Parts: sequence; structure tokens; C-alpha cells
Amino acid sequence: MEVVSVSGLRFSYGDGFSIWADSLRVSEGEVLTLLGPNGSGKTTLLKCINSLLQPTSGRILLCGRDIRSYTRSDLAKAVGYVPQSHTPSFPFTVFDVVLMGRISYLSLFQQPSGTDHKKAEEALSTVGISGMRDRVYTNISGGERQLVLIARAIAQEPRLLLLDEPTAHLDFRNQVTTLRTIRRLSRERNIAVVMSLHDPNHALLFSDRIALMKGGKIHMEGRPDEVVDSKTIEEVYGLPVDMVEHSGMRYILPARTDDGP
Repeated sequence: MEVVSVSGLRFSYGDGFSIWADSLRVSEGEVLTLLGPNGSGKTTLLKCINSLLQPTSGRILLCGRDIRSYTRSDLAKAVGYVPQSHTPSFPFTVFDVVLMGRISYLSLFQQPSGTDHKKAEEALSTVGISGMRDRVYTNISGGERQLVLIARAIAQEPRLLLLDEPTAHLDFRNQVTTLRTIRRLSRERNIAVVMSLHDPNHALLFSDRIALMKGGKIHMEGRPDEVVDSKTIEEVYGLPVDMVEHSGMRYILPARTDDGP
């Protein structure tokens, strides 16, 4: 089932920068990665899909329904969003932050139920941070906060999960663990995932489809083996690269120059 469909989308900032997304579709259990350099429009496109920014034209359908017809509460149930960074205002515990993912299921002044607490505990376990449950969110590292925000989004039980640089601030081990978790959740729970990444190798390893972005436009979109090669990466990033194979997998490496690697 198609979860999100973007057609004819346009958005412009006051400084003249614009993004165009003529056609983009993501189905249940599918991971689509937006791949491109800084300033290529990845974050802006994610914010448009999540109604944090209003496109100047075009249409976004969520589960077959115009996203503009959703209430904020209904949208929060359907879409989980993990931003690049989050600056906490109050010293909540990690568990309290994850439990906030259940707010859209509560009425005004209603307290979280046993089910809400269970969903939050499950989300902590899924991301592998149950041991951080009682730590103060303001006292943990940026990478640890990223994992907490992913757990909060999972607690929402969304149909669509949007992640803006989910590996930001994470060490090598946690980058791989987090991306594996995202892909596993997508398949096990039939969640449609759209995430932005900078590393072509992460995109190759953990994506079902990739949309290469450059200058606010989708340069090319399709399966990883269709769109990622040395030519397209050089076109998008302006950097000569080589495509190598190891153990049946393809990897992108910077091309050797006269000055060395």
C-alpha cells in the first residue's frame, strides 16, 4: 500500500532558494533515502511532507488522503518525525521524553495509561536504550539524544517515519545499529520510512530506494543499483569517486588524486 505520495511540490524561501519534487512515492515497509550534499533541500522536503512547511504548490497524499485535511492530532499519530537536533527546555527523564510520543493518543488533561507506558518501554527496548530510562535527557550526549528521539517517534506507532540525518552525532557502531534498527522496523511493522543521509555508503546499505538531490531538485530516483554509481555521485557532490565491490557489496570511495587518497 502506498503511504505517501508527493506530486508537483514546490516550496520557496524568502531568500530565493526553492525545492521541486515532481513525483515521489513510498509504500509500506519501504525505506527511501534522500541523499545529497548540504543545502540540497533534503530537510526542507521532509518538513513539507510533515506539514511543518507549507508548499506553494503541489499535493501530498498520506494514506490516500490530502495531508492538509489532517488535524494536528491525527497527523501526529500517522507521522513520526526525528529532526537533526533537539534542544531540551526542561530536565525530563529519557522515559518521559519517549512517553511524549503518546501525547496524540490522549485527550486534554488525560494521564498516560498502562498501555502508553508499555509502548514507551517497548520503544526504548527496540532502540536498545532501556538502560538510559531514568537518566536526565539534558545530561546525555547529542548522539544519545538522537536515539531517544527515534524511540519517541517509534512510540507514536506511525505509518510514516521521517528522519532527518538519524546518524548525526552517533559514533560508528551506533550509526550502523541505528540504521539497521530503522530498516528492521520498516519491514517488521510495515512502516514507510523517508530519511535524509549524507553518506552514500549508508544509503547503499540500508535503502530500498534512493532519491539523489541537488540544488533543491530530485536529480534521480530509483533502486540503489540504478541511481548510485561513480558518475551520479560525482554529479551530485562534485567529487571524483570510485565504485568498489567487496563481499558482494558496492561501496563509494574518494578517487585517488596526485596528492594521495
